[in-house]
Amino acid sequence: MLRGFYSAAAGMLSQQRRTEMLTNNIANANTPGYKVDQGSLRAFPEMLMQRLEGEKSPAKNGGTLRTANGIGGLNTGVYMQEMTPLFKQGDIRETGLATDVALVDGYLPINPETNRPGSLFFSVQNANGDIRYTRNGNFTVDPAGYLTTNEGFHVLNEAGNRILVGGDQFEVNADGSVLIGGQAETRLGIAFSENPLNLIKEGNGLYRTNDGAQLPNADANPEVSYTLKQGFLEGSNVDVAQAMTEMMTAYRAFEANQKVLQAYDKSMDKAVNEIGRL
Repeated sequence: MLRGFYSAAAGMLSQQRRTEMLTNNIANANTPGYKVDQGSLRAFPEMLMQRLEGEKSPAKNGGTLRTANGIGGLNTGVYMQEMTPLFKQGDIRETGLATDVALVDGYLPINPETNRPGSLFFSVQNANGDIRYTRNGNFTVDPAGYLTTNEGFHVLNEAGNRILVGGDQFEVNADGSVLIGGQAETRLGIAFSENPLNLIKEGNGLYRTNDGAQLPNADANPEVSYTLKQGFLEGSNVDVAQAMTEMMTAYRAFEANQKVLQAYDKSMDKAVNEIGRL
């Protein structure tokens, strides 16, 4: 009977984590460049139950032989295996701000291992000099005249250097070229990941590689194509209606497991306080 407790509790925990993931998705529905998280529920590995029995050896003065007879399989519940971002293009909306840049996907090669396309990112640098990647093109200009994210991360060019624009009087062409006073000064660094699921999510729309290595430049791959649009932003790819429906489903599943747990609790109460008196 205690195994039922564990299975119901595992179901409640997995649905709670799923609800937390969906809540975070809904909270970031208006965050530029946010990629929705998707969770996958898996059952714990099934255990094969066996019964140990003893049989007397037919030999003279023989001992006891231990034998194992199979009873059957036992599943111990469900768990949230992983949360993976969905790197699907979000809606492109116009803002009119010169510091806003939207990264619009063109053709992206399909990864044969995952059967999914790769993904493009802006390259940025934090205060420690570490390279991070983001889809959020909601940039600004710091007091020193460098193009940065709202968190203060410096936006990098294709050579991995910071971009000095001086102010908001600059232009960004469709190929990423940055023009100041009508002259092309540099080009935005756009990175390409063949398998973005290997990236580690850090929060604030930032990603990093697992081993600290830098992603290759997208322009180094002739199969990759993209377009940059100044004065536009890529919105999140969160489907609010679908997220709310999935959240209600998670709530109902949580309540169902909770009722199972309460039923087991009442059964245990009777077993201890009533049957135990006999």
